[in-house]
Amino acid sequence: MFQNALRAARLDVAFYNEAERTPGWTGQAFAVVLIANLMAAVGTWIAFRSEFLGTLVSATIGAVVGWLLWSILALFIGRALGGTADLGEMLRVIGFAQAPRAIGIIPFLGFIGAIWALIASVIAIREGLDFSTGKAILTVVFGWLAWVALSFIGALFF
Repeated sequence: MFQNALRAARLDVAFYNEAERTPGWTGQAFAVVLIANLMAAVGTWIAFRSEFLGTLVSATIGAVVGWLLWSILALFIGRALGGTADLGEMLRVIGFAQAPRAIGIIPFLGFIGAIWALIASVIAIREGLDFSTGKAILTVVFGWLAWVALSFIGALFF
């Protein structure tokens, strides 16, 4: 799993194609999501001295829910743009694309990890949906706009 996470963080296109085709790696992708986001949460805790347990719990829940929703949004938008994938493929490629977030364990580098993960997500979505970089960027932009809209609606009700 560690080698796969490194390959994902290195933006290895061949790796993302392999992850797309390997259903047995879904559990590894889930573990990468958890570990990378927990590492980033520890970095946030160190930097801001927030409440430790609350930071870890919210990071864990946010990471898993975010991974699931982002994968579903990317799949839906990507298919509308002509991409071909199933949910398992998107879960794997997007899950592994979260690997760079682990750099966030170093205080104040979480932003760099997030940008790196965003770039990895564009590559993951492009390879997972088997279409162009332009369509992958559109998928990310439309997905982000949908995410903001859903967050706003959720904030109104909760």
